[in-house]
Amino acid sequence: MKKLLCSAAVIGLAIAATPAQAEDGLTLDVGGYFKGYGIYTDLDDENGAAGTGENREITIIRNTEVHFSGETTLDNGLTVGMHVEAGADNQDTFDVNETYAYFSGGWGRVNFGSEDGAAYLLQVEAPSADDNLDGIRQFVNPINYAAIDGIVGASALAGLNIGNSGTTGGLDYDQDPTGISDKITYLSPIMNGFQLGLSYTPDVIDGSSENAANFDDVDNLFGSAWEAGVRYEGQFNNIGIIAGAGYTHVDLEEQIGAQALNDNTDDRTVWNAGLDLDIGPFGVGVAYLNDDFGDRALSATTEQEDEETWVVGVDYTTGPFKLGASYMNQDGAANITGASGDDGVEVDRYTGGVVYTYGPGMTFRGSISHAEFENVAGIAGGSTDADATSVVIGTQINF
Repeated sequence: MKKLLCSAAVIGLAIAATPAQAEDGLTLDVGGYFKGYGIYTDLDDENGAAGTGENREITIIRNTEVHFSGETTLDNGLTVGMHVEAGADNQDTFDVNETYAYFSGGWGRVNFGSEDGAAYLLQVEAPSADDNLDGIRQFVNPINYAAIDGIVGASALAGLNIGNSGTTGGLDYDQDPTGISDKITYLSPIMNGFQLGLSYTPDVIDGSSENAANFDDVDNLFGSAWEAGVRYEGQFNNIGIIAGAGYTHVDLEEQIGAQALNDNTDDRTVWNAGLDLDIGPFGVGVAYLNDDFGDRALSATTEQEDEETWVVGVDYTTGPFKLGASYMNQDGAANITGASGDDGVEVDRYTGGVVYTYGPGMTFRGSISHAEFENVAGIAGGSTDADATSVVIGTQINF
């Protein structure tokens, strides 16, 4: 960690030691996306948690972000920029998600602020039917988990929603235990197809610091984190290869009081590995993610097992059409609050679909997804299985 901080300091000193002027200041650019879907979901074995009612079969889901960015290159070759992302779907608020500055040159790039870490930025994604639904990060969730029999209000599954970055039990596999908490990230230049990345987050719980330092340690909560990632992109004969791996270590802050149910008992470690092969119009890939969640205590004698996620995907591209399919298995996810054992929910999800590009940055997307849940209620409430089949049709417009 000291080496990472020293490297960042050296880069900062090098930037400060070579003052330069740009002909023009940063020019503001505006971009973003709109993701809108109509969804039909048939949920089997639904009963509804208290106060939630039954599942609504037909609904509309959207996810919209506006991005502001500015960039300039100084006459010494240093590129300086800033980036802001804000969610535009809440009627009364304009929720800012990411805000960070970056500096880049022949030596690589440094991100400083509220942004994903190196393990996620260099993570390899398996091919998908619709990456908004079954990609590395799920932006569209077609299932009302709160309506599944046996799930109660405190359930981690019931909290899943659109863009569930950092949410326990999400049906995706992005490695982001630090979320978008303030951090510093270094990304190396690409050398012979290889790129390395390192990140340091002072506190994953306190998140962003607007104008005051957060130096507190909170009993049984996670604190500082460091992460590393590596990625390779290259060509072997007629086969395109993308491979990568990442590792995150999050420190558990000082334990002062007695151990309580659902307290974390150890540092949190997460790692991933992925491989994607492109052969002409065909793509095939596999990705794996392992997260121990800090060995969360489920009772006085049991701890949560690791959550393991496997994803296998294939796709075929012809003209403006891309046909894709994926299979996900997630085991050990979302242990229910109050469970007395270490068995979490196991999910198998099968997805197939098509993406049609009808203009620059504009796509129509349609898919069918079937998910099977086992041991939903955990040991305490008895095992409950459930199935959900979803038909998802929508569009994504990038601007």
